[in-house]
Amino acid sequence: MLYIIRHGKTDWNMQNKLQGHMDIPLNEEGIQMAIESGKKNKDVHFDICFCSPLTRAKQTAAYFLGDRKVPVIYDDRLKEMNFGIYEGALNYRTDENCPVNVFFKDPANYNGVKDGESTKDLMNRTKDFLDTVVNPMLKEGKDILIVGHGAANSSLICQFRGLGVEKFWDEGIENCRLIKLC
Repeated sequence: MLYIIRHGKTDWNMQNKLQGHMDIPLNEEGIQMAIESGKKNKDVHFDICFCSPLTRAKQTAAYFLGDRKVPVIYDDRLKEMNFGIYEGALNYRTDENCPVNVFFKDPANYNGVKDGESTKDLMNRTKDFLDTVVNPMLKEGKDILIVGHGAANSSLICQFRGLGVEKFWDEGIENCRLIKLC
């Protein structure tokens, strides 16, 4: 089985600031979300957890898994999308003058910004992770948990389910909601 979860809330989520590769920790609400989600899903079996190396994902994995003896492996391919010079931007989803806005409205036509990634870059990075790590382990019958981020998880979900990029945001990646992909 394959499961995926997005990190808990951070202060930047609450302030509507674009996080990307910025290494922002969970806030108290995010910690409680991860703990509660872990309790709610305590009977779901995981052989292994793959996690973004960013602090908010690492903390979520730790709080979600609690005292379970599940190995956690960090992988850079699970980091959030790099939004370059726009990381930390406010109101990026609603500000028509912010070029990152395109990614949230029309990801197929988002070509990235200075020092950042495009949708294609993100899709290639996460596809490589699925092809080289996840799919072989699923064939072995392993139960896998991925702890990541909104855009990176959306990319993984689209590719795993064979959906086009126009469906990129359809799953609605909520903080700390465990999604079973297969």
